Parts: sequence; structure tokens; C-alpha cells
Amino acid sequence: MKELVENSTDAGSTDIRIEILYGGKRLIKVSDNGEGMDKEDALLCFERYATSKLHNEEDLFRLSTMGFRGEALPSITSIAKVRLVTALKSTHQGVSIEIQGGEIKSVKDSPSVGTTVEVRDLFFNTPARRKFLKAHNTESFHVIDRVTEQALAHHEIGFSLVSDNREIMRIPVASSPRERIVQIYGEEFVGGLIDINRETADIKMNCFVAKESNLRSSKTYQFIFINKRPIRDPSLTHAIYNAYEGILPQKKHPVFFLFLTIDPGVVDVNVHPAKREVRFENKEPIYNFVLSGIKDALPRPLQPKTHDFPSTSVISEALELGYKTCVSFIPFGDAFIAVSEPGGLTLVDQHAAHERVLYERFLGGVDINPHPLLFPRQLQLSHKEYHVVLANSSILKDFGMELDDFGHNSIVVRSLPEVLRDADIRGILADIASCLIGGVAPDRELRETLAAKIACHRSVRGKTILKQEEVDQLLSDLQKCLHPESCPHGRPTRIFLSLEDLKKMFKRT
Repeated sequence: MKELVENSTDAGSTDIRIEILYGGKRLIKVSDNGEGMDKEDALLCFERYATSKLHNEEDLFRLSTMGFRGEALPSITSIAKVRLVTALKSTHQGVSIEIQGGEIKSVKDSPSVGTTVEVRDLFFNTPARRKFLKAHNTESFHVIDRVTEQALAHHEIGFSLVSDNREIMRIPVASSPRERIVQIYGEEFVGGLIDINRETADIKMNCFVAKESNLRSSKTYQFIFINKRPIRDPSLTHAIYNAYEGILPQKKHPVFFLFLTIDPGVVDVNVHPAKREVRFENKEPIYNFVLSGIKDALPRPLQPKTHDFPSTSVISEALELGYKTCVSFIPFGDAFIAVSEPGGLTLVDQHAAHERVLYERFLGGVDINPHPLLFPRQLQLSHKEYHVVLANSSILKDFGMELDDFGHNSIVVRSLPEVLRDADIRGILADIASCLIGGVAPDRELRETLAAKIACHRSVRGKTILKQEEVDQLLSDLQKCLHPESCPHGRPTRIFLSLEDLKKMFKRT
């Protein structure tokens, strides 16, 4: 599907329609309104290494098209039943060619506009390969991912996707990359991004990166495009993460859409069979360009932020002990609470402790307190998230989240549990969808996995200074848990140091 869509983009298409049956196993059909081919080229395009995208030897070193090897169509026709219908844009008199297993079965005249390629019964003659195809839904999700990538890369082209005779994606032509991201993910999602535009004589960058308040628990929304080609590049990814140094909490990931335009002569796109990787003539200046551009767009305050510490703590700039002997706890570091007890000292990880409390509440359905929203919230999700969230809406309802289908990749949230009322509900649903798509660990049930994911979202974070009553409530709730000693991910919630342990540390025994 990806190879066929790339051919359509190279043909100057402004509208591309993709149809699949059974996740593409039964049918993959790509239709476009591009420049098309005459009969001679249509017959020649199935020959190996035949391509119309290279005009001279120099083009090999300045590749500006998505495809160029002339391998896709011959490879596809060797393991499927293929029908090609095409006509030059200047005439509607086209040709229809049918091929099975690499052998031409029929050639006849056929009126047409643009090009349509039908690929049926994938691997019909190679059953050993067919066994490695995944379930229908899994293959459909892969197709959705590839269409999404292509739509992001080519905002000037309209895309539609029909799966099992039902249209699940329709993305009209957009005026800019930003508008395309809005079309796919919604205005609210884009509101959490920073738009960065930077240009030199050699490179142009249009980038959308997450604000500090919009970081995610997974790497779902991370895209890199070089000259409109979706790629994976560890070096550029490292540059983006490096730009978030000092901002990015542990186990959090930035959202980013990085669009780079570079001279084709200094980047080699022919180093990976699926063209997913590239090699730069000189990587260092590109790395630094991306790093500095994003880092400059995330300015940190010159002065440290002030906090409203609880009245029970005394914070002094002098080298005095930062607590009074009458208090029962003190904030300790970024994420800990030190609690004095008769037999010693307990250090509590406030995030892990809160995670355990919320996890058991969600899992047991205790104290969830679902509240109908006075004004139901409409949220736009990505196409894949939309389908997987709706498919599991009954489980989410058990967690106090009542959702309705609003159509066009949008859902309506009608009720939320009390603890999620002020949460980033779109981010939670995106992480839930990512978790469902990625699969559940064999030693855990689905409900346990989702409960842990939601609990992690709403647990109190490091650097949050809790008030006395909040600490009291947290410790009381933790003590009531069935397994209070660890969070759902296995990290300890608290560590007790006895008086004897402390004496040994200070060599007083």
C-alpha cells in the first residue's frame, strides 16, 4: 500500500483513495487522479528496474521522488493478482492489464482517469509468506498508520481510506502542515504544540513540538520527514530529546512532527530496503540545527519557580534545618516525603504511593464516583485511536468513563470519575489506545493494564508539595490498600529505616 501511494504522489496526484478488505489480505486498491501512463509504459512498469522517475545518471545522486528503483510493481505482481487501469491525463482512453503471479493474463483498452491498481489475494501463491500476516485488525491498523504518515508528509494531497466497504478516513487537501495535523488530531491537540519555523541557505525546518505541559507516556506521536519522506533517524530523535534536557521527566516523551527540507544531493535515501532510513553527507550541522531550533523555542525561566510550601515546613535560605520538630513530615527532594515514626523514619515516594491507591480504586471499582458532565466534552482522536477506544468503551465505562461515538473520529465524553474531572482526558485516551494496540503483557489482564495506565496519569507528580491534610489522606489511603508496598509497576512506595538502621549509618553502635 505504501509503495502504491508513493507512486501516486510521484504522479502529481491531488486525490488518493485507498480501499482494503480484510486488512489488505483480500484487497488493496489505490486510485489517484495523477498524470497516468500510456499503454507502452503501463506494460513496461511491471518489468524489474523499469522506472520513469530517473531521467539521467545524475538523478541517481539527487533523488527527489518517493520511488525510483522500479522494484515495487514487479515484486507485488509476483505474489498477488494485480489489475492496473491507467490513462494519460490528456486522454481518457486508457488500458487495463491483469497479471497473476508475474504473468500477464490480459491487456485491453479501458476508459480511465489517472491510475488505479488493485492487488488481490496477497501471497496466494506463497502460502509460507501468507502465514506471517497478522490478524485483520492488526493489518488494518498498520494501513492506517501508513496512510496517516503519507497524509502528514503531503498536506497538498487529499486522502481517503475505505476498510471493508466502510470509509474510515477522509482528509481533504490542507493549506499547511499545521492544518493537516489539525485535520488528523484536532485543534485541541495542536493547541498543546509549539510551531517552529527556521531556515538557512541549506536547510529548512518546520517543526511542531510538545509544550512542557503536553508530554506523553508513550512515543506514539513522533514523526520525522525528510523532503516529505517519513523516516526513522536515531540521531535526529536524540537531538529533539536533547532539546528537552532539564524539562523531560522520567518515563515521559515529547510529541513532535519534524519536517525538514534538505538538498537531495546531501542525503542518501537508498540505504534501507523500505526507505525508512537515510544517510546524511554531514550529519552534525543538521543535528545542531534541529537541536538549537527546538531548544530556543523552549526557553526556561531564568529564576527558579517559587512554590507555596505547606505552613508546617519552614524553608530558609540560611543553612538551617528546613523543618520544625513539631511537624510529622517534611518534603524530601523532588518526589519524597519523610515521615517520623516512633520506631524510625519512613521515606514515601508520593507518586508511587498515589499510583497504588488509584490503581486499586480503579481495579476494584471503589470510590470512583463517576460524574455526568454538565457540558459533555467532544474530543477528536486519530483514526486508529478512535476505533480502538470505541471497541473497548465497555471496559472504560467500568472505570467511570462513559463515551459515545460522535462520528468522523470524534467521541463525546459524557461522564468521568471524580479523580479525572480536571485531567488531560485526550492524553489519557491516547495512552489507553496505545496500550491496547501494543498488546497486554502476558502476566497481566487488560483491566489491570488499563487501571495502571490511568492511575499513572492522575498520580501526584514529583516537585508537587503536598499539604498536611493531603499527606495524611495519602498515607491513610495507602495503608488501606491490599498491596501497599509497591506501585502497579513494581516500584516500592515506601522504605522504612529503623532507629537501629540509622544508628548503624551514623556508626553509633
